[in-house]
Amino acid sequence: MKPKSITLHDVAREAGVSLITASRALGNPGRVSQATLERVQAAAAAVGYIPNLLAGGLKSRRSRTVAALVPIISVPQFLPTIEALTMELDREGYQLILGQTGYDHAREVGLLNAMAGRRVDGIVVAGLLNDTAAAKRIREIGIPVVETWEFSEQPLDMLVGFSHQEVGRTVADYFRAKGWQRVGVATADDRRARIRSDGFLAAWGGHDMPKAVVPAPSNVASGRRACAELLQQDPSIRAIFCSADAMAEGVLTEARVRGLRVPEDLAVCGFGGADFAAHLAPALTTVQVDGAWIGKQAARILMARCRGETVDDPVIDVGFQIIERASTGG
Repeated sequence: MKPKSITLHDVAREAGVSLITASRALGNPGRVSQATLERVQAAAAAVGYIPNLLAGGLKSRRSRTVAALVPIISVPQFLPTIEALTMELDREGYQLILGQTGYDHAREVGLLNAMAGRRVDGIVVAGLLNDTAAAKRIREIGIPVVETWEFSEQPLDMLVGFSHQEVGRTVADYFRAKGWQRVGVATADDRRARIRSDGFLAAWGGHDMPKAVVPAPSNVASGRRACAELLQQDPSIRAIFCSADAMAEGVLTEARVRGLRVPEDLAVCGFGGADFAAHLAPALTTVQVDGAWIGKQAARILMARCRGETVDDPVIDVGFQIIERASTGG
């Protein structure tokens, strides 16, 4: 005997609401009260109702999904953005599909093609999309795109980010204000890290300064290697700017193993504002970016576009700030 199919009518009957209210609660929860939403969700659970998302998408031409592409899921700086993005989209009845590019351009193109083929309702990318056939296809299809964690006056579509070049310049000014003269850079080899490094070098005016480059994503181990390389290049180096907080933790560890005092012998500054930075010994000075705010703003303008609204602020510069702690004498 074929089991009875549970429908939305059964949910509405169980919840004591109209069919359209039940539909709104499960498909667009932002349009009903919290009490109604909870009642309908409880009813759906009670009768065992599972929405047919594919059928709903065919009717509305909406998949109710948004794709987010990040280089590496485990990188601490991106986590607050993904968490905020997930929560904001959930309030609008959207689900997030997460893709990892691995700092690989070919993989990024493949993921973009896959998401375009699935006709996701929007795409959020950590970084700037190159002018590729995949990006052009997304533009032609009309899928809204928000580029994040970077800055451009002319993004593919919309952008929420900041200038990595300006980060490097600001840290160089901070080092100079401290009176340090012999400084170095420990950086990963991905594009955004290199832009920060180049910004620091350009502002400092010394492209021949000690520099250690490690494969992305950087971590504690590569930070230790970078510190050792920089000290080999210049044993009297006084301060190091690291392209990520995880790398800076490795620099701190290597300095401690070598008997160097931080910040008396060697000052260290990271980037990203990771939660653990404040709890290192000594606490790490870092360039903090509000990743959660990036996620919230990306979701806001993306949902506006999905509703067919005009976005008055398609390019948002969230800025950044140096959080001074003990690793630089703060």
